[in-house]
Amino acid sequence: MAVDEKAVSILDLLAMKQMGEKISCLTAYDASFSQLIDQAGVDVMLVGDSLGMVIQGKITTVSVSVDEMVYHTQCVANARKRAFVIADLPFLSYGTAEMAMKNAAKLMQSAGAQMIKLEGAHLNIIKYLVEFGVPVCAHLGLLPQSINQLGTYKVQGKTRQDAEKIAEDAVKVEQAGASLLILECIPADLAAEISKSLSIPVIGIGAGIYCDGQVLVLYDMLGISLGKRPKFSHNFMQTANNIPSAIQQYHQAVKLSKFPTAQHSY
Repeated sequence: MAVDEKAVSILDLLAMKQMGEKISCLTAYDASFSQLIDQAGVDVMLVGDSLGMVIQGKITTVSVSVDEMVYHTQCVANARKRAFVIADLPFLSYGTAEMAMKNAAKLMQSAGAQMIKLEGAHLNIIKYLVEFGVPVCAHLGLLPQSINQLGTYKVQGKTRQDAEKIAEDAVKVEQAGASLLILECIPADLAAEISKSLSIPVIGIGAGIYCDGQVLVLYDMLGISLGKRPKFSHNFMQTANNIPSAIQQYHQAVKLSKFPTAQHSY
């Protein structure tokens, strides 16, 4: 399938939701993979603080610094021609609105990100960033930066009370001005309900097939991550002859609603 060379914008992502076209997203951390992902036609690249685990070999994302995020975002943005680039604000880098603004500026002005992502329903911070022209991607459900509070990586929103809280927070982050929402490790029916209720695109990871799009950690879908691959991921190298083919298979599986399947969902 030919790849449209026009750069993807935030308006294109919104139009995809409105037209019912699935949004494909992969994490990226360097220029070489950025080029491969871009050439495959993937819509969004997320420079995730997951680099702390898959690149640096740490057991959590907590130790990743802003400077490290800036470096890897620069690497990805330098090779990007089409895909929309989102960068994570790492742990404790958005404790206040002013701190969030300072670090968002580094990721956008110095590194080339087009949107920043932060974990949790920090409504005042989202509003503040948006007021000054910073596009925000919110992140609800499992919050990896909160692992020391959670104790383990586990599915969120399983009780009625927890599910209602996530659904309410989803509405609130949209009202605060978030342009995108990532839902991680929540029941598929809850994610479907949230995706339907919001006007902004909802990207799932371990959140079932009825989100507006999907994201995976690049190394998980290539079967080369350290440790056990998450249930919600799939090793696309099993049926591919090379890495570009695996990335293309993932992109097409998302676009055609063939991934995730029930076995990847909760």
